[in-house]
Amino acid sequence: MPLVTSKEMFRKAYEGGYAIGAFNVNNMEIIQGITEAAKDLSAPLILQVSAGARKYANHTYLMKLVEAAVIETGLPICLHLDHGDSFELCKSCIDGGFTSVMIDASSKPMAENIAVTKQVVEYAHDHGVVVEAELGTLAGIEDDVKVSAEDSSYTRPEEVEEFVTKSGCDSLAIAIGTSHGAYKFKPGTKPQLRFDILEEVSRRLPGFPIVLHGASSVPQEFVAKINQFGGNMPGAIGVPEDQLRQAARMAVCKINIDSDLRLAMTASIREHLAEHPDHFDPRQYLKPGREAIKAMVAHKLVDVLGCDHKA
Repeated sequence: MPLVTSKEMFRKAYEGGYAIGAFNVNNMEIIQGITEAAKDLSAPLILQVSAGARKYANHTYLMKLVEAAVIETGLPICLHLDHGDSFELCKSCIDGGFTSVMIDASSKPMAENIAVTKQVVEYAHDHGVVVEAELGTLAGIEDDVKVSAEDSSYTRPEEVEEFVTKSGCDSLAIAIGTSHGAYKFKPGTKPQLRFDILEEVSRRLPGFPIVLHGASSVPQEFVAKINQFGGNMPGAIGVPEDQLRQAARMAVCKINIDSDLRLAMTASIREHLAEHPDHFDPRQYLKPGREAIKAMVAHKLVDVLGCDHKA
């Protein structure tokens, strides 16, 4: 089975009241952990690559690893560019075999956001590739995406129809209270997604797939374990998983998960090296890291996204 676009995935997810997991990948072990979990649970997948991951691992290496995952699992897998910041980057990924790209011009005025998105859409659609865009800005830091809390803004529902119609995008990432990175909300606060915005957006865009970025839950057991074995992560909490599940039952068809994978893998590797200080073979500590990724993804597929057995 070749790589697929997210179009059919999103149609089924919208009708079925679940979401597809979009998991960020950086190396072989992360790809293996994600795809092994999805294979066991027969779940469709979006593997996404940030510009930073592409620089780190090299486009060709990542493509071949994802192609290997398709062969090994037989699953419908979409390969997506996460937070493309220019037409040139999106074009390079399209030309290089990606089946989906995100153009993120959300920091620009709406007219410019529409113009840049439309340029990417026209090129992508000519090559059979789908496009995600963003309206509204999320706070946080993740790779090259850096937005202060002061500069973040909720999506304005009254703008979504014009944006989608004029840009031609295939899915829309909106800002309703999630944030990028592991350093999210202060302890003692209780994040609350703006379901009123999501409801109004879905009313104005019936049947249109909505995307949530920055949707990691930041499990405290992993933060504690990292700190136990030499780390110094400040306390933080993420988005409650019950709220993400509610969003998946509504119009949200794609939920991005990255920080939770990093936390699970790092905690496992730190614990392993603390317990086995004589180990120097990367296979010895990357294997439990891969298993930690697999367990985290299996949990997300079943308990948060609800997309198990939907492949």
